[in-house]
Amino acid sequence: MRVSLALVLIMSAAACGKSDSGNGVDAPGTQIDAPVTSIDAPPPPPGFVPLIGRSWTLTAGQTDTYKCTRITTTEDIYIGAYHADAPQGTHHTVLSISMSSQPDGDYDCSAGSLDYQMLFASGVGTDDLAFPDGVGFMIPKGSKVNLNLHLFDATDHSLAGTSTIYVKKLDAAPAQLAEMMFSGDIIKLYSGVPSDGQPHVITGGCAFTENASVIALWPHMHQTATHQKVTQTHSGVATAILDDDYSFAEQKNYPQVPMISVASGDRIDTSCTYVNNTGATVKFGESSLDEMCFTGIYRFPAQQQGIFACVDDGQVPNP
Repeated sequence: MRVSLALVLIMSAAACGKSDSGNGVDAPGTQIDAPVTSIDAPPPPPGFVPLIGRSWTLTAGQTDTYKCTRITTTEDIYIGAYHADAPQGTHHTVLSISMSSQPDGDYDCSAGSLDYQMLFASGVGTDDLAFPDGVGFMIPKGSKVNLNLHLFDATDHSLAGTSTIYVKKLDAAPAQLAEMMFSGDIIKLYSGVPSDGQPHVITGGCAFTENASVIALWPHMHQTATHQKVTQTHSGVATAILDDDYSFAEQKNYPQVPMISVASGDRIDTSCTYVNNTGATVKFGESSLDEMCFTGIYRFPAQQQGIFACVDDGQVPNP
């Protein structure tokens, strides 16, 4: 079973589609009923313009809440860089081109409210991502763009904010169209990481089916994760292309300069290290209290093989 579609069924915690606004993207500064701590958004860096965003509110201790919003583009959009404005309470964001026929606007959603073609993802502390000259993303005119926000209030007071994805637009189509996909593991994390205070390593990945150039990597794990290593295996020789400690509070991008050439048949594997002292086994799940083992891979040319085409060799067990 292909993970790109099956994972949606596995990860969904609730059916998507309940409208809670229907009014499209909330403008920055929208007033939300007190008492809450309102997080004012700083201005974006020079050259960035808003693409999509929405306002939200959380009560104290409210965990694993999903809020989505959807827009339809009125022009071809070519993107040379991304910037995520993700105020406190934003666990992660996933930006994708939606195949939905549902109307635009804000709606309550779930972890499984994802789409086949991913554009960008960010977590806590994710920095800006700029692409090399001649490389970028394209969103065709008339596309439905979906923003999935995973929200989590770990404080003792309510939070309110506006989470927005900004982009730097290119004047014309780039020579190379890029895409984002995940490598990593789901299957092995079903067994979980024991709470013994010892390092445990879980690995998943795939063999590329076409030549590609990797331009950036983005590790995404949760709170028991301590390290991530990404390995390319070419002609039987394994080379680490990322090998760094991991902090949940600083989920940074790793631009690859020079770009990494991956030949058809080369393997890309993500190894995640965890040290669990929680007192309970931690398994795969979308909650901040669960775990994940993913590397976001930005590559070109776009092959549109799906978000999870490189997770556990593109396979998951039957749900």
